[in-house]
Amino acid sequence: MHFWRATDGNKNFYCVERTGGLEELNGLPYDEVVGTGVIHQFDDVKLLAPCEPSKIVAIGKNYAAHAAEMKEGQPEEPLIFLKPNTSIIGDGEEIVYPKLSKRLDYEGELGVIIGKKCRNVSIEDAFSVVFGYTCLNDVTARDIQKGDMQWTRGKGFDTFCPIGPYIETELDANHVTVTTRLNGEIKQQGNTELMIHPIAKLIWYITQCMTLLPGDVIATGTPAGVGSMNVGDIVEVEIEGLATLKNVIVSE
Repeated sequence: MHFWRATDGNKNFYCVERTGGLEELNGLPYDEVVGTGVIHQFDDVKLLAPCEPSKIVAIGKNYAAHAAEMKEGQPEEPLIFLKPNTSIIGDGEEIVYPKLSKRLDYEGELGVIIGKKCRNVSIEDAFSVVFGYTCLNDVTARDIQKGDMQWTRGKGFDTFCPIGPYIETELDANHVTVTTRLNGEIKQQGNTELMIHPIAKLIWYITQCMTLLPGDVIATGTPAGVGSMNVGDIVEVEIEGLATLKNVIVSE
């Protein structure tokens, strides 16, 4: 199923795609999908980022080829960092190139949306807490990241986490291709089966130290081919079986 968030100008709401439009939901979709019977046409609403996480838990250097291109070594265990929820924007919204940075990079990734409050989840039970999947761009001010020697500021600016356009609940996420295009040219392409630490292990590892809440996002890492973006560029993240996330870069 495809789950969206939208606004009609008066209120924001979650909705599920039905034949003929989007059915507005009563509340959040994570515990139980309760439709209101109100159908909106796509052209009559503005689509928003598909979830409202308390946090984005991101994984660094989770593809061997990307770790090699960064020349910083390959972590033996998942390398965790956080992006603030204020960094989230949706499909079609603008990524702001901050004045503080001289290099802004794309990092196309698979985003995992958590559906249940969870802590200390076993690898065997990991997918039982997953609600669905979406496209994600872990936008990075690379010069700031390297200069700070830690990643929070360089990856935490407002607009630095485009996600969407919707959440897909039915996907074999361990075997899908992640593609990033810049101005129509393929820059990144890799399959999730090449992850050093697969999704189930990431959920187990993360929940050993923190509670995940419904709507939280795990950014699972980016394939090789990261590179810079400039004002006016259009960046797209496409995941096999999902729609494409598309954003434009604007100046601050």
